[in-house]
Amino acid sequence: MDRLSCRESPIHRLDPRSKLITTLFFVATVISFNKHEISALVPFFIYPLILITLGNLPLKYFLRKILLVAPFALFIGIFNPLLDRDVLIQLGPVGISGGWVSFLSILIRFVLTVSAGLILIACTGFNAICMGLEKIGAPRIFAVQLLFLYRYLFVLIEETLRVVNAWALRSFQKRRVSIRVFGYLLGHLLLRTLDRAHRIQLAMFCRGFTGEIHVNRPAKIRRADVKFMLAWSAVFVFFRVYNLPKVIGALVTEIFL
Repeated sequence: MDRLSCRESPIHRLDPRSKLITTLFFVATVISFNKHEISALVPFFIYPLILITLGNLPLKYFLRKILLVAPFALFIGIFNPLLDRDVLIQLGPVGISGGWVSFLSILIRFVLTVSAGLILIACTGFNAICMGLEKIGAPRIFAVQLLFLYRYLFVLIEETLRVVNAWALRSFQKRRVSIRVFGYLLGHLLLRTLDRAHRIQLAMFCRGFTGEIHVNRPAKIRRADVKFMLAWSAVFVFFRVYNLPKVIGALVTEIFL
């Protein structure tokens, strides 16, 4: 994601605040629909697809990322068909219950919101996103902590892999970890994390870190940024007010029938 954020494109050159505000408005608009809405959500796919195209981003990469976290959305909505069995849509002899409709709506919202967040990171960079959060009014301590969480999550994963590898070398090929050993491993990982955090803090102080987030691209709102926010906000409002697929379907039916 960080390598993708270093590319040059019209989307990458936009100010982080404009992309952040637009993405937040997009997410808020998508989740504002009722639980049984499906067709009205389809036009919102235009936003991530256009950004992927203009930003010269790999579509397959985002599809893999979405599939990686898809089980969370499946777990949230998998029980809807069991809880809501009232028939909502009748397709000939087949009746589709409201539970299946709401389950599909959850999946569509999940794909839209997660793809928008991933594209925001790929087109902006997480450092610039945190800086944008601070610029639009978020507390600095929140933005800095969010940046540290993202950056040093990989360090924590490396420390965890080292502890697991050390246990595997000393466990004589045991496949299961007992609760007692798991507690020892967790405590050891906590001690290693605290020690690593102290060394990182000293290194940051030695380099003059004062809590201010710096980015390579200068943060300055230009006319193109304002046009980007206003244009996409108007599109989102239009999609929210008018069910475009239903309107087009009604026009086609009126013309041909």
